[in-house]
Amino acid sequence: MVTSKNISMSLLDQVAALSPYTVGFERQFSRLKDFESLQKQSTGYPPYNIRKVDDYIHVIELALAGFSKDDVEVEIADGKLTIRSVKESDAEDDGTIHRGISYRKFSRQFTLADDIVVNGASLNNGLLTVTLEQIVPEEKKPRLIEVK
Repeated sequence: MVTSKNISMSLLDQVAALSPYTVGFERQFSRLKDFESLQKQSTGYPPYNIRKVDDYIHVIELALAGFSKDDVEVEIADGKLTIRSVKESDAEDDGTIHRGISYRKFSRQFTLADDIVVNGASLNNGLLTVTLEQIVPEEKKPRLIEVK
């Protein structure tokens, strides 16, 4: 039953209310909590897209104009994909009259499911592309059962 009290509860409160009735979901609940804290810290930079290529492949694209592959670090640790800048600063005296594309330090994190692996990352024309794959065991993939 949905009440006004339930509607005013945050997503985490609703998930926490389920924990007495679940077994083995502690890690997922913890990841949801991490996700909420990441959203509160987000500055919105750099802008990004998440595309679903097919049932098992996802791509994260970040707009990184002015960055080279040496300026960016992509790290996967403990179910979190972190993409950050490692460039020190813009060259102050490089003859630029107007700097509309300025360097900006950033760190953006994505929480990944346990069955997601990072297949690689590439930077092309100012767009960083990170390819993710969901590894699903054969016994969990959809299949047709022969009727005898």
